Amino acid sequence: MINKEKITDLFFDLDHTLWDFEKNSALTFEKLLADYKIPVRLEDFLKVYVPLNLEYWKAFREQRMDKETLRYRRIKDTFDRLQISIDDDMIYTLADAYIQNLPEHNHLFPGAIEILEQLNKQYSLHIITNGFREVQRFKMRNAGLTPYFITVTDSESVGVKKPNPLIFEKALRDANCDASRAVMIGDSREADILGALQVGMHAIHFAAAGETTHKDCVMIDDLHQLIRIL
Repeated sequence: MINKEKITDLFFDLDHTLWDFEKNSALTFEKLLADYKIPVRLEDFLKVYVPLNLEYWKAFREQRMDKETLRYRRIKDTFDRLQISIDDDMIYTLADAYIQNLPEHNHLFPGAIEILEQLNKQYSLHIITNGFREVQRFKMRNAGLTPYFITVTDSESVGVKKPNPLIFEKALRDANCDASRAVMIGDSREADILGALQVGMHAIHFAAAGETTHKDCVMIDDLHQLIRIL
């Protein structure tokens, strides 16, 4: 159980925790498929793309795939599995356009700003993200998140990705915070929760997508529950 009297700093993941990645990503692809007249229904595309993207992000997190390969293959392999012939020039065009357009959408999980407003009165707030540096900062500015966070630690700047302890240790140093006084709030049990626990931080698992229950830490499925816990 978290003793909130001893907590001074909260560290949030960004995608899938505050910023509604799946909704914003779907809106982006809806625009791109229409703009480039790709002959596929959005629903059919996403049914293949979403699990493939998660699989490739896991490979990226584990350093089995680099950034450029991830950006290319998640789109290329989706079309291949859908048996839609798209040349490489268009794949690269779509990959670049996706990165450019994704931060333009700014849907957050319900209550995100309201909750940050409340938590900001009592705690110092920070971000730890495995996302790409330039994209994450754009997302935060566009969604109105930037003013709430003192530090933003991204995997590109540190050179390792969650759950590697080095990224958590760097975030704690930048925040001038002892791990025992910090709580990590994120959606990934592997990257956020187990990564934070191994360096001595507390953790809260935001399991909005119906993840399997566990006893590693407190689990929530609505950000409003943070107010009760913290």
